[in-house]
Parts: sequence; C-alpha cells; structure tokens
Amino acid sequence: MILVLNGPNLNLLGKREPDIYGDGSLDELEQQCAVWGSDNAVSVVCHQSNFEGQLLDLLHRAAEEGFKGVIINPAGLSHSSVALRDAIAAINLPVVEVHISNIYARERFRHHSFVSAVCVGTITGLGFRGYEAAIRFLAEEIQVS
Repeated sequence: MILVLNGPNLNLLGKREPDIYGDGSLDELEQQCAVWGSDNAVSVVCHQSNFEGQLLDLLHRAAEEGFKGVIINPAGLSHSSVALRDAIAAINLPVVEVHISNIYARERFRHHSFVSAVCVGTITGLGFRGYEAAIRFLAEEIQVS
C-alpha cells in the first residue's frame, strides 16, 4: 500500500492558478493515482490536508497502518516546515516528494525544500504525471523488499 499525501491548498487544484497547476481537480488526481496504483499492482490511499499537524499524524501512523511507501506533495510546507522534514526523517518508510509545478522555475523562495534531503527522491514539474512516476518507483521498491 502506498500513501499519497497532498498538502495545503491542493484541494483547490483545477481552480487555483491553472496556468501553473493545470486544470485537473484533486478528485481527478486521486482517481488517476488509484488507476496508476492498480496498473502497478499496489493499492493507493490518498489524503489531502491544509493542516500541518494532520499531515504529521498521517506520516507517524503510516507504517503501523500497513503502508510500504509514501508520496508527499507538501505544497507550501516544503519551503517552511522543519516539523514536516523531521516527521519524514523519523519514519522508516521510503518517501518520494512530488511537486506538480517546477519549483526551480518559480519564485526564489520555492527553490529550497526542507523535505527533499530526507526523501528518497524528488519529482518536480511533471504535473500529475509526477505522481505516476513516484507510484511506479515505490511499487518497484515494495516488490524488491
């Protein structure tokens, strides 16, 4: 099982800055993640929260709830949350950071992510397809372990 966590404001996908994030909704993204999971023989469970503490709690419980890997789009928390970075470092699961937009082609403050250093990899700028790549990677990692 793979846990997909989406952070603050991603509930507004399709409405918020479609020129940056595309016109697909969060619901469409979550449905597509389920399909990509099925294509790769893993189940995918998606959560979105605008609350940092809820994301921390979900990370803390991930292993005990049977998840074998995590995909996280921390959104704006990437650039501001040491607590999120520490939660990822504290769990014993592979975590892939995903960003829909290319954070390195945007405002300078977005060029640094606190969580990147504690993730097994970062995918940025591929739109929703970044989630597909992360699911495929984690599915292969799960089958190897």
